[in-house]
Amino acid sequence: MAGDPGLFGPRSVTWQMHGDPMMWIAGIRALYLQALHPRAVRGVIQNSDFRRDAWGRLMRTANFVGTLTYGTTEAAEQAGAKVRGIHRRLTATDPATGERYGIDEPALLLWVHCAEVDSYLHVLRRSGYPVSDAQADAYLHEQCESARLVGLDTADVPGDRAALAAYFTRVRPELALTREAREVDDFLRRPPTPAPLVPARALLWQQVARLAYGALPAYAHQLYGRSAPPPATVTRRLRATGRLLRAIPPTVRWQLPPRHILRAVERLGPGARPAPYKLRRSAAILDRQKSTQEDTQGELRG
Repeated sequence: MAGDPGLFGPRSVTWQMHGDPMMWIAGIRALYLQALHPRAVRGVIQNSDFRRDAWGRLMRTANFVGTLTYGTTEAAEQAGAKVRGIHRRLTATDPATGERYGIDEPALLLWVHCAEVDSYLHVLRRSGYPVSDAQADAYLHEQCESARLVGLDTADVPGDRAALAAYFTRVRPELALTREAREVDDFLRRPPTPAPLVPARALLWQQVARLAYGALPAYAHQLYGRSAPPPATVTRRLRATGRLLRAIPPTVRWQLPPRHILRAVERLGPGARPAPYKLRRSAAILDRQKSTQEDTQGELRG
């Protein structure tokens, strides 16, 4: 439908954040984190050949996130229905107990969702993207819609930073470095590459993977058994990478697949272009409103 803003719309935090190029590094961090949940990573390994189709899997994820963010409401709902249908048909088996379970268990869907949104928010903020605390909470609240589309009850999904932190505290005892997690780790560090591209893998990909790994929480480093640079060093590198990628003109970046932003701008007009300054402007308005409210309350008390 022409003019349909979709699930979130151009005024949302999601709309601005998901147009940032650091989302790619955040996505790799999410893969590292997701792999530490034994039941979740088992479902991936047993139902896909991610080593042979890693790029296709990455692009399908990017397409899904892009459709939910910038597509029409109908397109987002259809994408969610497709994912739910696929998940309903897939199962995994625990090799230790023989238990067979569906990969659409709410607990597993929730882990995948929380690892993703935490990674998006963490990497973008740490790399210098201007997201205030209030906007971070708004983002997590908005992302409950994405959780709904994959089959979760929004009442069970963390909708702010405090709830998300409490969720990770609660689930941490379930995390472990399994054989499947080691497979994902090994793949992300050294993905199969045609011989002519091996130098590029060493020069570019491994740097990106190290940066994503360094951005993980300390407990994830401990589980993987591999140290990371000091947090200040990781932050400095994230900021430098963010500046470099954001220096590429958006109109050039948006030409890359899956091109959802360009289609959204065509549908809604040039004012729909996502940009960091829109969050800064929104934060300034919120700060002025808060200051006015505090002044008013002070006068009433006086």
